[in-house]
Amino acid sequence: MISIKVPATSANMGPGFDCLGVALDLYNSYEIEETASGVEITGCEECYSNETNLIYTSMKKCFEVLNYQPKGLKININSSIPISRGLGSSAACIVGGVAAANELAGGKLTKAQLLEIANAIEGHPDNVAPALLGGMIIAVQDKGKVYHENVKLADNLRFCAIIPDFTLSTTEARAVLPNKLTYRDAIFNISRATLLVTALANGSYDLIRHACEDALHQPYRSKLIPGYVEIMQKSKELDCLGIFLSGAGPTIMAIIKNNDQRFTTDMQRFLDTLECKWTVKELCIDHQGTIITKACK
Repeated sequence: MISIKVPATSANMGPGFDCLGVALDLYNSYEIEETASGVEITGCEECYSNETNLIYTSMKKCFEVLNYQPKGLKININSSIPISRGLGSSAACIVGGVAAANELAGGKLTKAQLLEIANAIEGHPDNVAPALLGGMIIAVQDKGKVYHENVKLADNLRFCAIIPDFTLSTTEARAVLPNKLTYRDAIFNISRATLLVTALANGSYDLIRHACEDALHQPYRSKLIPGYVEIMQKSKELDCLGIFLSGAGPTIMAIIKNNDQRFTTDMQRFLDTLECKWTVKELCIDHQGTIITKACK
């Protein structure tokens, strides 16, 4: 049996649409073993306990690459990453499944190869890359190949996930995006994505808020999220360093300094006045990515 731990991720990070993501210390864990026959999936809702489960289908994709056919599989899921909230729950399933399949088949694939399989399943690398590798990652894809680089963030930063009790599917969030962009919007995002990476790496805190601005997806997706405008405004009033929509949403992510003792308390007090239920969760950067442990029998 193998145990796999995969971190949550926050993708897009404002202007970095489909190319910037960071791993955070909130995890899904999976225990997976090859059995004599059949497929058994436990630890999740009944609607996911079948052969359409994303962990299982991702394993199958990897097995195809490896030309390996297991007799049967048992998958036990311990999930802490909320589903359809913009925190990389799908990426955690994909990366966990691909990594597990490779391990069961003898560990023949490199991390670069695993990343390309995971990216082919997900369709974009900004979640799967940090989920697999840890840290903050810039990742781009070209003809099926993923090119990536780690961003060395300043040490004294924390991320505050502002998580609602309602979901937003990636499909719905993609559907509201425009089919065409202007040069003005493209320049707006290119300049801010570049500034964001540099500001985070250099600890230029006064630039982060401006660098988190976006013209490609947040103005459109925000309309699907009740309370978005009010939360963004309150976060700025509480002097967070930066604020952006996490992934496709609906989670909103704030960046604060480690010594900020009041943001979480004051923000939760404000959230409690809103119609929908929201929760603030402080998170640190995960630098390890996916961890695999092989249990001795």
